[in-house]
Amino acid sequence: QVQLVESGGGSVQAGGSLTLSCQVTAYLFSAYCMGWFRQAPGKDREGVARIGRDDDIFYIDSVKGRFTISKDPAKNRLYLQMNSLKPEDTAMYYCAAGEMSHDSCARMGASAFRFWGQGTQVTVSS
Repeated sequence: QVQLVESGGGSVQAGGSLTLSCQVTAYLFSAYCMGWFRQAPGKDREGVARIGRDDDIFYIDSVKGRFTISKDPAKNRLYLQMNSLKPEDTAMYYCAAGEMSHDSCARMGASAFRFWGQGTQVTVSS
């Protein structure tokens, strides 16, 4: 049974940091593109950061230099380190996995990811 379970969300002031963690069913790392998505009220779900099965990493422009995605297969965990947080980063954050090519991992939207966690809320106040 595939499971993705996020933790680490919370409330911080602008400029602060949070680290999100996702407990992942082990085999996903070897075969799947893993990603962190977020969804703010009234907005579409967007892919914030992705890491492919070949460990290539992709970020959306708005988080480059501030967010870092990483994985620890020994612990079956996917991480998102978020620094210099801004109020516009406020959203529900989801861990996701999808079986797709390198190029697709970089660009495909939420509908291409088959497995999802339940989400963890991140709130950044100004």
